[in-house]
Amino acid sequence: MPHSTVIPSPLGEGTSKAASPQSVGWPPCLVDSPPPLELSGRLWNANYCKVMAANFMLFFAFYVLTPLLPLYLSEHFGATKDMIGLVLSGYTITALLFRPFSGYFVDAFPRRMVLMVCFGAFAIFFAGYLAAATLLMFTIVRTLHGGPFGALTVANSTVAIDVLPSSRRTEGIGYYGLSNNLAMAIAPSIGIFVYHLTDSFTLLFWIAFIVALAGWLVDATVHIPQRDIVSSPKKLSLDRFFLLRGWLLGANMVAFGFCFGVLSNYLAIYGKEVLGITGHTGTFFMLCSIGLMLSRLQGAKALRQGRVTSNAGNGMCISLVGYTIFIMLPTFFPGSDALMWTGYYGCAILLGLGNGHLWPAFQNMTINVATNSQRGTANSTILVSWDLGMGLGILLGGVIAEHLGYSAAFWTVAAVNALGVVTYFVATKDFFLRRNLNATVR
Repeated sequence: MPHSTVIPSPLGEGTSKAASPQSVGWPPCLVDSPPPLELSGRLWNANYCKVMAANFMLFFAFYVLTPLLPLYLSEHFGATKDMIGLVLSGYTITALLFRPFSGYFVDAFPRRMVLMVCFGAFAIFFAGYLAAATLLMFTIVRTLHGGPFGALTVANSTVAIDVLPSSRRTEGIGYYGLSNNLAMAIAPSIGIFVYHLTDSFTLLFWIAFIVALAGWLVDATVHIPQRDIVSSPKKLSLDRFFLLRGWLLGANMVAFGFCFGVLSNYLAIYGKEVLGITGHTGTFFMLCSIGLMLSRLQGAKALRQGRVTSNAGNGMCISLVGYTIFIMLPTFFPGSDALMWTGYYGCAILLGLGNGHLWPAFQNMTINVATNSQRGTANSTILVSWDLGMGLGILLGGVIAEHLGYSAAFWTVAAVNALGVVTYFVATKDFFLRRNLNATVR
């Protein structure tokens, strides 16, 4: 995140002798502001809390629509299953394409400018859904919307790291995810409640737009410390767009993103057609997010102690158990509604616990194989990998469901998740330890 009064860190932050933004001709209004005194050691400083609040609003606007968009496309435009997958995957694919470039811009340009532009564009696109009267127009708006979303998540998370004291950074990265976990916990339930109460997607689009705009206003008040621009924006290399030192971490994350892509977009239809469960998607996501939040609190001590590899391993194993049980529910509990409901909701908590341990651990590992001048690139790399997996999950999940059914799509999830777990323990863990630049994490 942007700052020019450089804060020391275990990775050598502040050692650059490169020119400051003013010396290379940045307009004063776009240069990041001086750091407030409160940054010296306080984890829950005002700027960190503001960035977390803005992140909550960002993901609330996203998740309040996510579980209902397949229904919207089916009811309003008569889209088929594979067409729904194609339309919805465009958002993630565009985010995937933008994120490598956003990592470079976040590192090479004033972060306040990048953050404000991306958040403003992200909010405005929600108004585009209101104007999309045909499936083609909706597809165009939805696909383009992924661009500012991809850039914004990189910019906001990088700013969160910048406003953290270096001694609390690993722990702070873990807590940062609580904001989007909370959004995931309540936004789908609120969206589904509003829809059932009003039968109006127009109102939902307005809610998403207003919440996103509020997030932009909150981020506008954050004091972003100044930082030295380490390299000229004109100096390009592949490693400024994708962190080559962390390529296997990214490849591993693709598998886990794939699984969540299928789950998040096809849960409601799978529950109805295969499990015989209707109208409880919001509750599932709420319990999943409760699990995510509990895991962040439970794993805070391990992150504070730098035990990121064990956090990642524990998380992915818990997720594998959750996905496997979820997919086998019809086999385990045929004809038993009580046990089916218990297993359904229990899996939601397991998946939340698993992903809550997994995500901050992988983000920390990726950041710690990067230099400080590549902080934005490191964030974009892990997010690009997740997006690629999500996009593949949404697209292939729809295709598999269309031709083989939703059961086959979710069995594919179990297989891909298992592959990701095996890859981590066989190769990825040692890959990280060999490239780790921070002696305080392991």
